Amino acid sequence: MSGHHSVMLSECLEALNIRPDGIYVDGTAGMGGHSEKIAERLKTGLLISIDRDGYAIEQAGARLARFGDRVRLVRGNFRDVCAILDEQGIPAVDGMLFDLGVSSPQLDESERGFSYMADAPLDMRMDQTESMNAWLIVNRWPEEKLRRILRDYGEERYASAIARAIVHARSEQPIETTLALVDVIRSAMPAAALREKQHPAKRTFQAIRIAVNDELEAVSHMMQTAPDRLRPGGRLAVISFHSLEDRIVKNAIADRENGCTCPREFPVCTCGFVRTLRSVTRKPITASQAELDCNPRSRSAKLRVAERV
Repeated sequence: MSGHHSVMLSECLEALNIRPDGIYVDGTAGMGGHSEKIAERLKTGLLISIDRDGYAIEQAGARLARFGDRVRLVRGNFRDVCAILDEQGIPAVDGMLFDLGVSSPQLDESERGFSYMADAPLDMRMDQTESMNAWLIVNRWPEEKLRRILRDYGEERYASAIARAIVHARSEQPIETTLALVDVIRSAMPAAALREKQHPAKRTFQAIRIAVNDELEAVSHMMQTAPDRLRPGGRLAVISFHSLEDRIVKNAIADRENGCTCPREFPVCTCGFVRTLRSVTRKPITASQAELDCNPRSRSAKLRVAERV
């Protein structure tokens, strides 16, 4: 846990505007860093801390044990936050936080297969009980489907060439490990691309991880449903790490803030739109230079905050 940094910790606490008697959700508990600081600000309140990763629940549980029944740990997917709240008998909450990134331990523990910097079996599952993994995608999905996820989820310029190289390589023998996949990706890219600052496998690994864990669908479903469980004045804070997630979050907030479809010349709304969120900050919050110095992984993080009206 020593290598784990909770991204934009102080900014998240400020964004949630925590009340000592409030009810809060940390929908992506990870190693429990955000949850711990939220719980510390509660007196008679309650925190529901959720994660789909069994290891994360174990680690967060040890970190949060001192808070007793002030914290309830739940293993589950943040997309199902409303169902989880129903199971807990909680109709509404005062704030929700979702950190959509892969945690440092998941990246650093090579056996999980998230990193393109260390050799490991192709896995990339957030939830180890799920059947879908990176090996199945790399070795079983048809070329066109591979190309599509590399293009759409990884925004990879060389999606076609990489998908073709993967299919060719696996026809000779299965691609078993992360570094074997990195070699295939490198073989498909032009020399100029290999000289770029960004690791050549970054976008492909992102795309496969998103596909394995159905991440974009989860974010979209959460943004459609979670705001309805906020009390008036309750805050929604979401940290995203790539443009695809951020676009979903940004557009979902905008739809609830400015979703009226009436022509501008209409004096009153006739489409029935009811504003349910307002943006707390006009632009996303990004990590401070001090945080970037100690945690470079926060460089791509964007925090968007909205309030229930």
